[in-house]
Amino acid sequence: MVAKRPGGAKGGAGKAPSARAPGRAPGEPLTTKQIIGRVVLLSFFLFALVWAVQGGEYGTTDLLGQRRQLARERAVVDSLARVVERLKAEKKAVESDPATQERIAREEFGMVKGEKEILYRFVDPVDSVP
Repeated sequence: MVAKRPGGAKGGAGKAPSARAPGRAPGEPLTTKQIIGRVVLLSFFLFALVWAVQGGEYGTTDLLGQRRQLARERAVVDSLARVVERLKAEKKAVESDPATQERIAREEFGMVKGEKEILYRFVDPVDSVP
């Protein structure tokens, strides 16, 4: 039977949990290649994040614009629904309410009620050109 050493199965001293990348001593500045690599990696992740939020046919700004458009369209539909209801009520009044029928007959057709009423119409004089 073989006894295991505390450093691992091969007997070498194990790496400490805070071990650094090979070739770089503690406190030593990063090389240009390492800086470029990190900038490229950060740029890639930043691009992926922007693409996830804004990319594609329906990005975030497109969806927000569609929500605003939907709210505008709903307001128009509500407004038109109120107009339709008002027109339905007016149609019903014209068809069945005698007071409304009389008002329309007087205003639109110049009709008078009975022999006691006389209709007077006042017209603005037309400017005469000499």
